Amino acid sequence: MSPVAAGPVLAAAAVPVVGALSLALRTKANADALALPAGLPAHLPDKLAWNGSDLNQTSEHILKIDDTDHAEIRAASEYYKSLDQDGDLVEPSSFPLKTLGPKLRALSRDVHSGRGFCVIRGLDPASYSVEDLTLAYLGVQSYIAEQRGRQDKRGNMLVHIFADDSTKQMAEHHRHSTKAISFHNEEAGDVVGWLTRSTAAAGGKCIIASAYTVYNVLAATRPDVIRTLARADWPFSMPRFHCRPVIFYQDSKLIMNFGRAALMGSAAHPRPQHLPALTARQVEALDAIEAVAQATQLEIQTQAGDMHFINNLAVLHRREGFANGQGATEKRHLVRVRLRSAEHGWPIPRELAPEWDEAFKKQGVRQWHVEPMPHHFFPMRMHPN
Repeated sequence: MSPVAAGPVLAAAAVPVVGALSLALRTKANADALALPAGLPAHLPDKLAWNGSDLNQTSEHILKIDDTDHAEIRAASEYYKSLDQDGDLVEPSSFPLKTLGPKLRALSRDVHSGRGFCVIRGLDPASYSVEDLTLAYLGVQSYIAEQRGRQDKRGNMLVHIFADDSTKQMAEHHRHSTKAISFHNEEAGDVVGWLTRSTAAAGGKCIIASAYTVYNVLAATRPDVIRTLARADWPFSMPRFHCRPVIFYQDSKLIMNFGRAALMGSAAHPRPQHLPALTARQVEALDAIEAVAQATQLEIQTQAGDMHFINNLAVLHRREGFANGQGATEKRHLVRVRLRSAEHGWPIPRELAPEWDEAFKKQGVRQWHVEPMPHHFFPMRMHPN
């Protein structure tokens, strides 16, 4: 889904400096007429509050896998296969990485309480079978966050994101469209990770922004927008209808969680007519988030084999539009997981708990498809006697 036009507020996104953006937003009438909601800070002095223009000059967020790491990953894969276990049992104890493991654990701490994201680079998809590539991905991922969550009602643990124009509905779905998508969070998961199996011929960069920076700019320039975001009257329609805030603040942590499709509908997910529509003030608040996020975003030129992990509670992400080529290696294909860490996981607000429980706690079927399945596929199950 393309970003929704936001008039003069969104125009500020062209300004690459937070200070200039703050000045532009400050011109809104009565911007400082309202105080921030009780309990919300005027500023979040946190490592999670970063500006993409500052990070463009560094590669500290990228861990490059070296020859020793490659050898460890292959040895760990062989060890895991010797145990004859299921996919959801890939964990550090069954995928030992003596040298690489400590580096990955440091990245886990950084994702949860540092800058909020990392890239692990150097895996060559062409040198692995698809099964071994998926195993390597799950093994490395287990050091970032060991709990994996379901991502849909069918129990899919691995979601394949690729272009599919086989039907109009598929072509409009955010997983299968080639269009740009506005900034958002996933519905559940402290951490979202994805493996890039192949990249598009053009476009399709990973683009992220700090929710903490968005908050700081708006708190300083548009406290009325913060008040709107903190109200519990946002009518989310997916995965179920419920009203809740877009932002939360507890245990000295800001949490942002929203998606435009769940609030406004989309071509693939039309909003039911009987559900309440967003108010003009709420639409303006979403546009303000988009404006600040675009002005402070970090663009990462993704490479095949990259593993991205972002803090889904504190980092927003979006996709630019892309065009696939004719060759198999010129077609964008990501494999996404939703994650939580028992050691580093954040307390989840009660309003978000149902989605987290559905993903991580509910008993039931878990599907591990290493390749995309047909849309009409339903797993075979035995009926009780």
